[in-house]
Amino acid sequence: MKGGPRRLATFVAVGCAAAAVHLAVVVFLVGRHGQLPLVANVVGWMVAFCVSFTGHWLLTFRARSAPPARAARRFLAVSMAGFAANELAYAAVLRWSGLRYDLVLAGVLVGVAVMTYLLGSRWAFLGKPLS
Repeated sequence: MKGGPRRLATFVAVGCAAAAVHLAVVVFLVGRHGQLPLVANVVGWMVAFCVSFTGHWLLTFRARSAPPARAARRFLAVSMAGFAANELAYAAVLRWSGLRYDLVLAGVLVGVAVMTYLLGSRWAFLGKPLS
């Protein structure tokens, strides 16, 4: 696998790891500590961001040669936008669907992953600033 297909496969692997961490943190905080799902989701996102950035920096977008500080700032912006979409969708579906919080979160995490990949590959981890 070269270039795009390999990068996409690595993105999916890192993203799955980060999503699993996110979901595990939320389930732990809600199930063991009685935290509200939307509050636990914030903590889950913060922990998963660390997993996601590290994995994408070291594995997915390494060849892009972006300076680490710039990549971190940009990826944080991408991740925050993704989390905002995540939290809004999560709150709406939780409120109106009556579905289990963990199943709703799993679906929302998959939906936001596409946006994160596109913005990460085309902006956050680029080695050269856009003109």
